[in-house]
Amino acid sequence: MTETPIAGASIPVRQPLDEETARAEIYGVLATLWYAPPDAEWLARLRAAVTEAPAAGAFLEEPWRGVVAAARALSAAQIRDEYEQLFIGVGRPEVHLYGSHYLSGFLNDKPLAALRSDLAALGLARREDMAETEDHIAYLCEVMRYLIAGDDVAVCNLTRQQAFFAAHLQPWVGALCDAIEAHPAARFYAALAGFARAFFQVEAQAFDML
Repeated sequence: MTETPIAGASIPVRQPLDEETARAEIYGVLATLWYAPPDAEWLARLRAAVTEAPAAGAFLEEPWRGVVAAARALSAAQIRDEYEQLFIGVGRPEVHLYGSHYLSGFLNDKPLAALRSDLAALGLARREDMAETEDHIAYLCEVMRYLIAGDDVAVCNLTRQQAFFAAHLQPWVGALCDAIEAHPAARFYAALAGFARAFFQVEAQAFDML
């Protein structure tokens, strides 16, 4: 089975991207930033990222500008502390990053079992050194990146993307973004949640038109 790595994305600084490559890159950026706080190298790349979209008034331009602005305003230590307070905590996180929590109210519940079944049908498996379960938002974003950018056309196609997104992301990512944006300690991750919400809305609308 194919292992799906986390943190395999890059941030485009200047070069324009075609639509599918751009989608894959955004999923990769989200996977990386939801999985762990950015290290010094990633933070430097975020701070240098382009904030103007190729087309004026693009829907994602303003939310992405918010992410870059937050990266420029906060230190790596501040973002790390925010990540640990929100998503790790003492005993239990203040905000869960796992789909099962939002879909059933419990971790490691039936939604995770259904996800694992669908991943197996796609020929995908969690990396052995990844402690998080497969319903972690970072893992799901990485799977979407693979379904867009992978070489196996039998798996990596729009039909599979639409089905996976509709089953395992669309039903709960809005609630996740709500929880993060409502948290009084969220600064960088509130901006990231706003960008993620806008991007997922674009994805949902595009899939609805298929």
